[in-house]
Amino acid sequence: MTSETTRQNVVRLRNTDEERAILGRADGTLRLLRRYLGLRVFARKGAITLQGPAAAVEEATILLERLRERLRGGEPVAEIEVERLLRRSRDAREERVDADVATDGRILRARDDTPIAPKSAAQARYIRAVEKSDIVFSIGPAGTGKTYLAVAMAIRLMKRGRYRKLVLVRPAVEAGEHLGFLPGDLTQKVSPYLRPLYDALGDFLEFTDVRRYQERDVIEVVPLAYMRGRTLDNAFIILDEGQNTTPAQMKMFLTRMGRRSKIVVTGDVTQTDLPPGKRSGLLDVRDRLRGIDGIAFCMLGREDIVRHPLVQRIVDAYDGDESGGDGSDGSDESGESGEEQRA
Repeated sequence: MTSETTRQNVVRLRNTDEERAILGRADGTLRLLRRYLGLRVFARKGAITLQGPAAAVEEATILLERLRERLRGGEPVAEIEVERLLRRSRDAREERVDADVATDGRILRARDDTPIAPKSAAQARYIRAVEKSDIVFSIGPAGTGKTYLAVAMAIRLMKRGRYRKLVLVRPAVEAGEHLGFLPGDLTQKVSPYLRPLYDALGDFLEFTDVRRYQERDVIEVVPLAYMRGRTLDNAFIILDEGQNTTPAQMKMFLTRMGRRSKIVVTGDVTQTDLPPGKRSGLLDVRDRLRGIDGIAFCMLGREDIVRHPLVQRIVDAYDGDESGGDGSDGSDESGESGEEQRA
């Protein structure tokens, strides 16, 4: 699915003093290259070795050569300046992707040649948040395109070589995440809980392609319980039905994020299947992670429902009955709906 190839390059410096000046305190420049570009970077005896996707290696090479020339011209190299340059480059890449979507509003085409595009202003803000933020939470009622648009964006960005792997995750709450009593092998046991994710994939990829990508570990559909202990680099990771996680499970999931990865969490806080007394991890995270740079919250409302027209009426009917509850209708505490809450 991805056209990105792995490459290695070596940037040579005059001596170890020049190396120390460019790398900065505690090898700060290396840490920034790993963080922003997802590269494997090594420095030894006046040489900096870069390994990773070809585009990222080229970008890092240009940056290091620029720093080297600046140093030889008598200008100091500061870590804050290196990070500023990397941020500027990242923003430029994301703006190019944003401009592509803005041209005709289309994300990509489905298998039946239907153009996939946001159908409301809130959905458009959601797409922009996915482009620009490392972690995005999309909260709203059924039928608002939360998961569908996330899968569409993942396929689009993978086809452009931005990510090497798509990981689709769902909690299996009804079985208490203990699936042993269900018949069949692991795939058959978890299939009922992951079916909605396969359905979304099926709109964009042929069944044989999905199978091939799974065999090559390019696409992985996995229950939340099997995420523990993993680290996912260069991956687009989607957690569906996030309202059915506990705070501890949500923390576990979010901390699986590796280098050059993006996480999208979707959920409807009005449809929590957790046992009574268990607080939803999606509600918890909405309060806990506000104010953190790189995290966006996108709230979708009834006006963003794009399924059958009756779905909107059904949501309205149930909201009317539940108005005396916790007030969680996919909006934030202030009652705002359809607005992106960028931390």
